[in-house]
Amino acid sequence: MITPSATPPKAPKLLDQVRDKIRLKHYSLRTEQAYTDWIKRFVLFNHKRHPADMGVAEVEAFLTHLAVEGQVAASTQNQAKAALLFLYREVLGIELPWLEHVEQAKVSRRLPVVLTVSETRQVLDKLGGIYKLLGYLAYGTGMRLMEVMRLRIKDIDFERKEILVRDGKGSKDRVTMLPEAVIESLRLHLQTVKAQHEADLKAGYGTVYLPTALERKYPNANREWGWQYVFPSTRRSVDPRSGVTRRHHLDEKGLQRAMKQAVRDCNLTKPATPHTLRHSFATHLLQSGYDIRTVQELLGHSDVATTMIYTHVLNKGGKGVLSPLDRL
Repeated sequence: MITPSATPPKAPKLLDQVRDKIRLKHYSLRTEQAYTDWIKRFVLFNHKRHPADMGVAEVEAFLTHLAVEGQVAASTQNQAKAALLFLYREVLGIELPWLEHVEQAKVSRRLPVVLTVSETRQVLDKLGGIYKLLGYLAYGTGMRLMEVMRLRIKDIDFERKEILVRDGKGSKDRVTMLPEAVIESLRLHLQTVKAQHEADLKAGYGTVYLPTALERKYPNANREWGWQYVFPSTRRSVDPRSGVTRRHHLDEKGLQRAMKQAVRDCNLTKPATPHTLRHSFATHLLQSGYDIRTVQELLGHSDVATTMIYTHVLNKGGKGVLSPLDRL
């Protein structure tokens, strides 16, 4: 008797293949969400044709559509191109040299928004609750928004008054200062966080996300106090990748909204955001006389030319030139 052969497993869907490849390469969840969204939009734009059956004409048409019809920023268009490059090269295994030569949208180089010392004080004073401490840390350390949100207990050294910023932009670590002005408030905050963590452990939870393969290498580390987030979420949630219920860090949108309201309450016309506090940190250090190489290291810039952009406010007037009108 001949038994029917087993039905071969179905090939995973395209977006599932993309997700698997992104996770294999340890890309962030944000990158995964952005890339899968762009690839989905690309496929829908081309009437659900498979990307393997398309080429340079379809890619250029899609990117042109984003710029002309969608009127997206140059950085957004370039992100879409990066997603498609990842799709063809990493997922489909198709080397398409033409894709690298598709015209790259030119990103405008704009001067950063910077608050004066007085404006910074006003805005920080208007922040309330946990957002005041977050704002103080963002301005007092020069950390990026997500670097503050992802800060772990073990990376704060109260004795040396240092913060170790791990896996910053470009997957780089760096050291910045721990401002004296936040130490007492931060210690009190951590007492509350520790009590919450201990309650989670008693309830059968208390784990935290660990990067890359650390969770397999150190099975119990995800419950340890040192690995917990400094600013954990007020509620537990299900991790979209692992399905594990645990406490993630605070949503950065909360600080963004609080900052927007604080700027509005101060009647400032500058479009200041949490990232503006980082720009202000760098500018105010340079104004205080610190050398640009020191500021570069604190910010984590690879090239000092990136840090040089803050020198535009070191002197009064355009490029520090005294207007001839003021000589009259």
